[in-house]
Amino acid sequence: PFIAQVISGTGAFGKINVSVQLVLEEGLSEPKPAKTIPAHFAPVYNASQEDVERVFGREGEPGKHYFYIGEPLDMEGIRMVVDMEKLAERSSGVFGKSGTGKTFLTRLLLSGLLREDVATCLVFDMHNEYGWEAEGERGKRVKGLRQLFGEQVAIFTLDPESAQRRQIKYDSAVQIPFSALEPDDLVTLQNLLGISEAGINAAYTLHSVWKRKWLERFLKFDKDDISFLVEEYNQHPGTLSALYRKLYFLTRFPFLRPEVKEDSAKQILEHLLSRKSVVLEFGRYGRSLEAYILVANYLTRRIHEEYVRRKEAAEGGLGEEPPQLIIVIEEAHKFLDPTVARQTIFGVIAREMRKYNVTLLVVDQRPSGIDDEVMSQIATRITCLLDNEADVRAVLSGVSGAGALRDVLARLDTRQQALVFGHAVPMPMVVKVREYGTPEFYASLNAERKAPTEDTRALLWGTEEDDYL
Repeated sequence: PFIAQVISGTGAFGKINVSVQLVLEEGLSEPKPAKTIPAHFAPVYNASQEDVERVFGREGEPGKHYFYIGEPLDMEGIRMVVDMEKLAERSSGVFGKSGTGKTFLTRLLLSGLLREDVATCLVFDMHNEYGWEAEGERGKRVKGLRQLFGEQVAIFTLDPESAQRRQIKYDSAVQIPFSALEPDDLVTLQNLLGISEAGINAAYTLHSVWKRKWLERFLKFDKDDISFLVEEYNQHPGTLSALYRKLYFLTRFPFLRPEVKEDSAKQILEHLLSRKSVVLEFGRYGRSLEAYILVANYLTRRIHEEYVRRKEAAEGGLGEEPPQLIIVIEEAHKFLDPTVARQTIFGVIAREMRKYNVTLLVVDQRPSGIDDEVMSQIATRITCLLDNEADVRAVLSGVSGAGALRDVLARLDTRQQALVFGHAVPMPMVVKVREYGTPEFYASLNAERKAPTEDTRALLWGTEEDDYL
């Protein structure tokens, strides 16, 4: 002990790197970016809950839309919030390698968005994890958005049989007519289906000749029709045959039909315009990336067209603006890779920012596969552990102090830790993400305000004696 006392602070010492992020000056209500550093020998204190709230905000603050997402690392008991209104304003992303808890983090954010009522959400639910109950991190069942928010959320499904087996109370089954698909919907499938550039051009020709009947008629592959296309439109027979083989693959999906009774896209749009969020479950088709990309692209294109029309009408004084919409997509790099991002509706939405009241929430384990221009428009990024250098570089692209954040990102635990930075928070922060699915979490959503009756609450949540986990 004596030797330790002698050399402590002289012969042996520790070294830390401190980055000054914000300055809260006297008389100002909000912190500003730091342009200087504290004086030598300035006193240092551990931040209290009040200090954190002065910087990040406080859940329940009147006129604000803050949502508690976790505790700053090594600051047990200190609650940190994210501004849900700012999160909804511009596109955002949840990133992390497989197994780091992206799904639970996304559920958490969606719960905050719905509780604060800052946006409606359209969730393309690849693995049936958001709408109804699903398996939690500890193997127990946790409630989905429909059970938590009642009639504020509708569930649509591509696979009614799967929904019935899982005893899911869905609102409607989605069916898509051949006539609704356009060549633009095939662009995102070009690589997956192996369609050549000549094949895509041929599809546009078919659409210009046969209009809405182009796909149904082409899949019949009538000899006279093929001869007509070859002779009148100079199409190569080999290209048409190859395109037919690729597109015939789509007929294996029962939700694609020559004719349908109801317009599913219109139904979903009506829900969204009435401020009702929609979770679209894919059932067993979630295992098919082709089905996921095709349906998500088609529905988003239809919805975006209507939002553009309504927004422009509102600007001309001919109607009300559509409500803020957040579209949630998984495996985002498949929609937004550099080869197709400029041509797909998702790339268009990302580049438009919030011009037409539509933004994206992308969930992905390979951010390096997302087009650089699109990535630059993702304003809030919540990142779990990434161990691929290209992915780390992509997530931190365009961010001030990326070098220091790279070191922080590399030291995250594999579960329940995330680096939050961007538009929705005043400064980057590593958080221990709060647990989803506990009685305390359910109570914090103020569910009584969302469910209209006791009977509805009992139906959706069960009684007090039920195990909420």
